[in-house]
Amino acid sequence: MSAANRARARRLASQYLGQNDPLGWFEVLYSTANGDSRSISWADMLANPNLLSWLEREEMDTSGKKAIIIGCGLGDDAEALSQRGFDVVAFDISKTAIQWCKTRFPDSSVRYVTADLFRPPSSWTSVFDLVVEVYTLQVLPAKIRQVAIERIAHLVAPGGKIIVISRGREPQENPGRMPWPLTQRELSFFKTQGLMEISFEDFLDQEDPPVRRFRGVYKRNTVNPPQYGDILP
Repeated sequence: MSAANRARARRLASQYLGQNDPLGWFEVLYSTANGDSRSISWADMLANPNLLSWLEREEMDTSGKKAIIIGCGLGDDAEALSQRGFDVVAFDISKTAIQWCKTRFPDSSVRYVTADLFRPPSSWTSVFDLVVEVYTLQVLPAKIRQVAIERIAHLVAPGGKIIVISRGREPQENPGRMPWPLTQRELSFFKTQGLMEISFEDFLDQEDPPVRRFRGVYKRNTVNPPQYGDILP
């Protein structure tokens, strides 16, 4: 991962935050990469290892199950789920990222869609058996994370699960620069959305140097999810 590319992403994020457009920089980042994945600081061109390790230990019946990937980037996590038998929808706010996915995986069964997490299609409400959020919340400013969590929660079907993987920190720790680590309290907002926390892990990953991560899994037990709030970024 190039320090220069991460610095560029931080500059773009800061610029668009200053314009009160916290999401606008994603399309700029992808479109100006000119097809070079090395320009995308988080694009390892492999499925996330912290997601794969969870999938490998879970005994999941994927037959006929629907999954959705939040902020799919260049598509590796989506393809990993598809290979395990899920019917996968993967979306990103960047139209360039979505076209990139389609070019990388021309024969894929994954449905790659350009969409905004804060204004998702109504047809996605309470539909998915597995909702996967990896490293998206941590690149959103804290003031809009609760709304993002609300939107993510509305995607999961009754009896379905959400897995969330992010950088982690203690509340008293400075979040530093983007990507901003989350606190356990922030992630606990999922439990106010009709979800039950079924596991929460606080661990150091295998990066060099190791990064503190949170991995939470939440399950919907209620039939009717809560209604959307009116707050939008």
